[in-house]
Order: sequence, then structure tokens, then C-alpha cells
Amino acid sequence: MIDFIIHEENLLYSCNYLDAIEQVLMNYDVEYDITYYDNNKNNYRKLENKHSFKVFLFGSENNVLNSIKYIREELDDWQSMIIVLTNSEQLKYKLLDSRLLLVDIIDKSTNYLSRLKSDLQICLKNYDKRPNKLKYTYKKIIYNIDLYKILYIEKEQDNKRCIIYTNESKYYIQGNLVIVEKLLDKRFIKVSRSYIINLEQVSSYDNKKNIINLKNNKKLIGIVSRNNKKTLQRRLRKI
Repeated sequence: MIDFIIHEENLLYSCNYLDAIEQVLMNYDVEYDITYYDNNKNNYRKLENKHSFKVFLFGSENNVLNSIKYIREELDDWQSMIIVLTNSEQLKYKLLDSRLLLVDIIDKSTNYLSRLKSDLQICLKNYDKRPNKLKYTYKKIIYNIDLYKILYIEKEQDNKRCIIYTNESKYYIQGNLVIVEKLLDKRFIKVSRSYIINLEQVSSYDNKKNIINLKNNKKLIGIVSRNNKKTLQRRLRKI
């Protein structure tokens, strides 16, 4: 899942950014969402626990530098892609001197749409080449778990968090399964409202008894919903 966050006061520019995003995304099989924000810090705070790949487009010159500093330094978000489009030479110099890890600073007086599309493709390459790890922060601790080590993930009852199980340990992650699923790759499948399974860790599945046998000899009994049984069998046959 990619979240595009656009900051632009001019409607014409906003529409052009939207067209550029949609044209580039035509060649990619990926879910995405586009949101328009002003430079209110409360908006960024809402994004903090949204576990997705984020691309920020700053076209508005109002408080841009402080907004980017807030994202990078206060939220400690150094993974999101940030592109700035501006006509201000003064802002360009400040941004260049800020060392805030920007993808690009685009001059709006030039052929900015062509440059923007090229930058968006760079962002998507970073999205495609993300490491095969589940990286997140929980209670101010950074976790970096190899995806292949994950056996399954369970939604904790009566709590807004999930439990990640590996052979060595278990870990907690904030959010529901819908949020967590977006951080995973195609080896994972959501088999019910409460469970996500790593297909590569499954040795067999007994459809009649509804038992998943994991490669570590652990059995998961009755966790696959009726609607997902055939999908699970079909996915397992492809491995």
C-alpha cells in the first residue's frame, strides 16, 4: 500500500500532480491512496501509526521546511519519500542546506510534470526494493523481523494490537490485521479475521478437519474461516 500525501493550495497544480501519479501507477500492480493535507501537525501525527509506504508531495510553500523537519525529526520518519515543488529560490537553498533526505526539489517554472513522473518512478523503485523484513516501532522500540521467520500473526482479542509468532519468540505490533497485512508480501495470506499465515511455513493443510500443520510441527486448529478454505488450498498448491 502506498499513501500519496499532497500539500498544494493551487487547484491546477493539485490536479496535475494527481494525473502524474495515476499515469505512473498505471504500470504498477499496487494499491494506493491519495490524500490532500494542509501543514497541520495533527495530520502528520495521524499518519504516524499508519503502516504504509508514504510519498509526500509539497507544492505549497507555506511552512514547508518546518513540516518536513517535523516528519523527519519529530516523527523520526526517514523512510518516506519527499518531493518538493517550488518557485522560490530561497526555499530551494534552505532545503538543500537542511539535509532532510529529499528525493528531489523541482522548479515549477520548468517542465515540472516530466520531472515529477521521473521522481515518482524512483519512489516506486524504492517501494519495490524494500527489504524482506517487517520493520516497525512499538512502545519506542524498533523491530526488524525477517519475513521468512514469521510463522503466523494473530489478532489479540480485546486489544488494538497483533502478536507475531516466530520459532524463537513472539512480538507485538500496534494495529489490526488489515493494517499489518499491508506490510507483508505475497507469501502471507489472511485466513480469517484473527489470523494471517506464512504459506512458506505450512507443511500441510487438512481441509476436512481444518488443521494447519506448520513445519515446526505446531498445529493451528480451526482458524481458517469457511470462505477462505479454498483460497488457502489454491495458494498452497502454487508454492
